[in-house]
Amino acid sequence: MDVLQATPAGVRPAAPVGAASSVRDRLAAFARHPVAVARRHIDELPFDYPPAVLLCADLAMLVVSVVAVAQRHEYFPSPVPLLALAVVHLPVALFCLLGFTPRPTALAGSAMLATALLLLQPVSSDFAPFLLVLAVGEVAAIAPKRYSAPFALLAVAELLAFDLSGRLAWSDGGEPVQGLLMYSAGVALGWMVGVMLRYQRHFLYQERESQAIRAEQAADEERRRIAREVHDVIAHSLSITLLHLTAARHALQTDRDVDEAVEALVDAERLGRQAMADIRRTVGLLGERSTSSAPEPGVRDLPELIADFTKAGLRFDEIRIDEHLDAVSAAVGLAIYRIGQESLANVVKHAPGASVAVELRVRAGTALLRVDNTLPGGPAADRGGGMGLSGMRQRAGLLGGELAAGPVGGGWSVRAVFPIDAAARGASCRLAALDGRSIATAGNG
Repeated sequence: MDVLQATPAGVRPAAPVGAASSVRDRLAAFARHPVAVARRHIDELPFDYPPAVLLCADLAMLVVSVVAVAQRHEYFPSPVPLLALAVVHLPVALFCLLGFTPRPTALAGSAMLATALLLLQPVSSDFAPFLLVLAVGEVAAIAPKRYSAPFALLAVAELLAFDLSGRLAWSDGGEPVQGLLMYSAGVALGWMVGVMLRYQRHFLYQERESQAIRAEQAADEERRRIAREVHDVIAHSLSITLLHLTAARHALQTDRDVDEAVEALVDAERLGRQAMADIRRTVGLLGERSTSSAPEPGVRDLPELIADFTKAGLRFDEIRIDEHLDAVSAAVGLAIYRIGQESLANVVKHAPGASVAVELRVRAGTALLRVDNTLPGGPAADRGGGMGLSGMRQRAGLLGGELAAGPVGGGWSVRAVFPIDAAARGASCRLAALDGRSIATAGNG
């Protein structure tokens, strides 16, 4: 991005003469409130540099020009040095008084003209060429190199012309070429400093854009994470609640058993309230702080989860959960719980009447969750285009784990493998194909 074309957000450029007020009105406004008007003009500059940098550059130009004029006291009452002083500060004066933006051509032209006027009256150890050094640096800081580099060459050419005419000496009795080399080196140094400042602003723009992109990506990831949490809570709770309602309806219609129907409805009500609490807690993450201090579920909550599905009517042929689960971290435990929750909810949704086998093992630094179910009605017609399976894969991937789901034999299998220490990460791929069975990656979520 070109600093010359950069305008800070929310800042309007300076209005041309006659667009909002006359020159006389602007001069009157400056006379009444000089500091406020100058500050407003600085805020309207399109160069996007801190005001302190601009003020330091102008102050340095003022000091050098005043010293250069003072060096020519022997030529007084000649008005040439004072004329040079006025010329070099003309762009700044027009900017402060009328709001005219100092363009690179104006800065370069005024500096070259002022230097030429001063060099017409040569002195030893002259400060006048340093006006070119500062001007070249300013132009290089606000304009592309295709403009600043030719100006630097013109500045050196001007110094060379005065050196050939014998008006540029580093000291009394010194070699003319010595002064030319020193001043030319100063011009080159000023150009490089200006280019470095311009590149610094360019990299700052890139960093701002990168930060904006990272912030947007973080917000998107947080929304996806909350969406996964809400999806898991709703899918699990509604699945079990519907099973309880179905059991209650069956008890009333078929068996006329009011007590059994009431028990099923009580369980459905309890799960509904629990689901509402979970949703409020999850949505509360969107606020400034969490609305609840309740801990997230983990691997030790799996038996309670299975018990809820069992009470709702889901049949479990096998349940194998290791007792030693201390090595499983809270993050991995939450992922295992949510994956198990989503898998069981999918069984209720896609394979009603199926039997399920659940296994959770912790071996050799790796945690393995397996959820297998039969397909009593044959392969599910609805393989799903929802976010259940993709959410489970994202959970596993964020923790360095792997998830595989697909048909196995006459049923369906979901397997998630998580490394629970750095030394066992390489074992996750081998355990993902446990018992030598290949699991397709097609999903039923």
